[in-house]
Amino acid sequence: MDILLIVVNVVVFLGLAPLFEGIIRKLYAKVQSRKGPPIVQPYYDLIKLLGKERLTPGNVAFKLAPMMAFASIVTVIMLVPLGFKVNILTQYADIITVIYVLTLGGVSVLLGALSSRNTYAMVGASREMITMIMVEPVLAMTLIMGALKAKGLAVSTSFFSVGDTGYGWGVALMLVVFLMALQAFVGRQPFDISEAEIEIIEGPFIEYSGPYLALFKYFMMIKQMFYAFLFVTVFMPFLQTGYYLANIGTQLGGILAVVVLISLVGSTNPRLRIEQAVRYYAVLILLSLTAVGLTVYGI
Repeated sequence: MDILLIVVNVVVFLGLAPLFEGIIRKLYAKVQSRKGPPIVQPYYDLIKLLGKERLTPGNVAFKLAPMMAFASIVTVIMLVPLGFKVNILTQYADIITVIYVLTLGGVSVLLGALSSRNTYAMVGASREMITMIMVEPVLAMTLIMGALKAKGLAVSTSFFSVGDTGYGWGVALMLVVFLMALQAFVGRQPFDISEAEIEIIEGPFIEYSGPYLALFKYFMMIKQMFYAFLFVTVFMPFLQTGYYLANIGTQLGGILAVVVLISLVGSTNPRLRIEQAVRYYAVLILLSLTAVGLTVYGI
């Protein structure tokens, strides 16, 4: 049964992540008065890339980077309590594991960009590094807040801490901060600074093509779905119905709502300059630390 729950996690995320990406693209187009691609276009893109030739201008690290990124996000989704139900891996995982494995995905992007020796990739890598340093603490503070409320580091308790102990001013503030950081987490406008197609032509991914690019694209799609899932699981415990399949349905509905928010914010805001983004990130870190402080004092 535990193995089946892990398989369901993987199948749901791998199967639906491109669909949510397609919804975002469609909503982008609608907001900007365009027809836009079909919702299933990301599936076609991945299939097309998988069938193309592999061009490898870099070294071994260049080839390993997309595999590491994809493996890291698949590992994370095997740990999450989809359907508000823990599996055997969730029971033995803690929030430190989740943070480290998620960070490995970002490090893989940096590794691939730096090993390509492309100037635009280098610029994108430097921006990605700044974003990681400034935004990952917000993720860490969100999970630490849950651990403080649950009095334990286990994923199976910290993810559900709000549902078990209730809301407070600390939780409310962290909810707002997470939403403010969401675009940066998933690399959408106004924080798609590391890719910036018009400025640095896909940045870290400029030298990638074929299956390697497909793995990076898939990684970004799943990562986007994961952060939406994380928000729904941590901050929307009222979606629990008591039934596994129904819980998956309510979670996916919540993820869809977050995806719509991502698309609306992204399609109506221009890209920030890196110095503007850094100031914004600094405010988020201060607010997240304040939320954790309020939680420590039981507020």
